[in-house]
Amino acid sequence: MEKEKISNFVLERYTGIVLTNAWGEQSFFYNPGRKLPRGVYFATLKDKDGENDRGSSLDREGVYRFNFGASKESYRRLFGEQPGRPPAGGVVETGHDFTQLNRILPHPVYGWMSWVCVLNPDSEVFESLLPLLDEAYALVVRKFEKRARS
Repeated sequence: MEKEKISNFVLERYTGIVLTNAWGEQSFFYNPGRKLPRGVYFATLKDKDGENDRGSSLDREGVYRFNFGASKESYRRLFGEQPGRPPAGGVVETGHDFTQLNRILPHPVYGWMSWVCVLNPDSEVFESLLPLLDEAYALVVRKFEKRARS
């Protein structure tokens, strides 16, 4: 799948999502009515390595990574316990090859926060993500509601 197709899918399927281009990535925030300064992170599309995020070797031609947060329960079901937070510039210690294409993986940096990712998913793998994406959306809606009340 092309990056643009994923971006369009996210913006069409999930209401209240605001797209921001920042930090070398497309960031999707849940922020209906733009009530919060930025909103709550929902997902990102990243196509280049950053100073503290080189674990997926995104400097390869045409490689991008789609990232989003999962519930702790879903993360554990997929990968086991969350790893510890890596040092700056490091990756989480899970034993995964974070450069693999078309496979759901722990996020190389934010796996400790239950984030997951997939590099260059095909349509079938992306389709398999939909229950997790729907769950992630429900999580950010709840987080947003808490923050908006504060």
